[in-house]
Amino acid sequence: MKVYETKDIRNVGIVGHGHCGKTSVVAGLLFAAGATNRLTRVDEGNTITDHDEEEIQRKLTISTSIAAIEWKKTKINLLDTPGFNLFTNDANATLVAADGLIIVVDAVAGVQAQTEKMWAYADQRELPRAIVINKLDRDRASFERTMESIRERFGRAAIPIHLPLGAEKDFTGVIDLVHMKAHTFVPDGDGKSKEGEIPAPYAEAAKTAHEELVELVAEGKDDLMAEFFDTGTLPEEHIVAGLDEEMRKDLVFPVLCMSGLHDIGADRLLDLIVEAFPSPADRPAATVLLNGVENERVCSDAGPVAAHVFKTTADPFAGRISFFKVLSGVVRNDASLLNTKRESAERLAHIGAPLGKTILPVGELHAGDIGAVAKLKETLTGDTLADKSSPVSVPAVKLAEPSIAFAVEAKSRNDEDRMGNALHKLLEEDLSLRFYRDPQTRDFLVAGTGQQHVEIAVSRLKKRYGVDVTLKPPRIPYRETIRGNADVQGRHKKQTGGHGQFGDCWIRMEPLPRGAGFEFANAVFGGSIPKNYIPAVEKGILETSERGFLAGYPMVDFKVTVYDGSYHDVDSSELAFKLAARKAFRAAMTTAKPTLLEPVMNVEIHAPVEYAGDLMGDLNGRRGRISGMETQGTTQILKAHVPMAEMLSYQSDLTSMTQGRASFSMEFDHYDYVPQLQAEKIVAAARAARTGEEEAEDE
Repeated sequence: MKVYETKDIRNVGIVGHGHCGKTSVVAGLLFAAGATNRLTRVDEGNTITDHDEEEIQRKLTISTSIAAIEWKKTKINLLDTPGFNLFTNDANATLVAADGLIIVVDAVAGVQAQTEKMWAYADQRELPRAIVINKLDRDRASFERTMESIRERFGRAAIPIHLPLGAEKDFTGVIDLVHMKAHTFVPDGDGKSKEGEIPAPYAEAAKTAHEELVELVAEGKDDLMAEFFDTGTLPEEHIVAGLDEEMRKDLVFPVLCMSGLHDIGADRLLDLIVEAFPSPADRPAATVLLNGVENERVCSDAGPVAAHVFKTTADPFAGRISFFKVLSGVVRNDASLLNTKRESAERLAHIGAPLGKTILPVGELHAGDIGAVAKLKETLTGDTLADKSSPVSVPAVKLAEPSIAFAVEAKSRNDEDRMGNALHKLLEEDLSLRFYRDPQTRDFLVAGTGQQHVEIAVSRLKKRYGVDVTLKPPRIPYRETIRGNADVQGRHKKQTGGHGQFGDCWIRMEPLPRGAGFEFANAVFGGSIPKNYIPAVEKGILETSERGFLAGYPMVDFKVTVYDGSYHDVDSSELAFKLAARKAFRAAMTTAKPTLLEPVMNVEIHAPVEYAGDLMGDLNGRRGRISGMETQGTTQILKAHVPMAEMLSYQSDLTSMTQGRASFSMEFDHYDYVPQLQAEKIVAAARAARTGEEEAEDE
């Protein structure tokens, strides 16, 4: 691929709700630009940007893929992002490389939940954007109905610059409302149109739509407004210039028509990207940290070299592949740069322009361009590679924490040995995954944004690395505590041949506030228990409390004070006092009102306003307590505290309740008492499990 200067580069994210046809749009653009020799299709599993085995099998985009194409002496880096809320983190992490967005909207379904989320993301980053109404060839597709949906959500600044020629199966082209020309396409052709006059049946509608467009463009600039009042219209060149400038200022959002599947409208979209979308040099300077102080880095070849790694993929054959955006300077083959986060040197051998899983070799990449390089030693997603003379770093992108965890168990000893290493390779690629061991239950846990997300990770483990594991719901990390006080004696006496065993202690036990843990106090006076035996009493209490009393869960939030006892000069020992302390603990449990504690999660749900009532009712049924409500546009944000035990299946339930239009996140908040009815069930289940284990051991 040729080398392009900053002014001739466009970095465009393709975003939208799942199954709106983003990957098909990208496939149409690739074919129209000559990057592929045929029109690829998601159903056939041969698209450039959905190349992962899981994506081909499931027919959906799981992680962002980048494809560089050339159109009219301009390089366009397309970022094909996931559209389902389970994979929103991947889209948010990679879109830091985009300088503009194409929002794809399904002509049948209209604006959906993820479309609104991506629009909000674009607002936060002040990204210029255009809207593509896709799938206009489908049955029940409606341009008018979809435009109503778009204007209802995004306002009148979303203005058509196209009208469709034909409807549903007869959709064959578009009317360009800027130049007032018709562009017809050959369905399943090369995406390049034939220009002609607007057919008579469409002339009146086109004239009305053109006048609306001219009026909106005129509103954006004082000189255009004055010209519009004087003449009642604007010349074509002023419409083009005004539209381009106002789009880059987020004052106008052009709406285009397309069928990605049949490659209708591809060249019109490519022309808009080249003419109206900003180059990296047109965007505000990037915020970087230099010696911990915020600085601005202008996107220019003249500055020191700096590149931000925004994505990593783990290929079992090629190794780790790092995708980066050049913030400033020129990155050349064999460049030696400093990883400013890990303070290690990295050599960038064989840099290239990404085209799906292929890397097209280039000699150098100018400021603002996107590149890929394989086999960096230590660099991971979020790291910055910079010139040693100016070691800047890019602030980390804040992503939502995983909302659900599953226990993983290797199917064989061989799988167990390789599981950790293989999972860590997946973690390098997917920032939304977590892998850790629960210290209480001793389960290995994989956490992700939803059940399907974790299942995909497990499937990749087997397909890529040959590691076979099974998924199980995680065991809830319950705790035990006490609600009352106890004052008891623990006495251990055993006489055998020779020395016997004697230990005697009196302890007081009392509850502590939530989160206080365990306290031990020595209030022995007069030497009734020698000082050297006091630690043995504490150790005996601690060891016994770890195994609990009711259901085998660790005891927390209690205080033990040893205040009296007795000993024998010959028969007393540390072991004897430890055993005496164990007996004292068990005796105390009979009067100290032991009870169970459960983890309570802080849950935040984002859903369309119309589902708020149903969701609140469902949370109440899960023993949840609503802690806050907030409305942002058409989205209702619910905050609640819900027991972890009630949230294990929430992802699938939320999807079915809201038709996939809601998302949630949760994190641990605090421990609270388990209601008596639930506690009895948990204790009974724990005792049954213990009995089963003992019977298995006897056999």
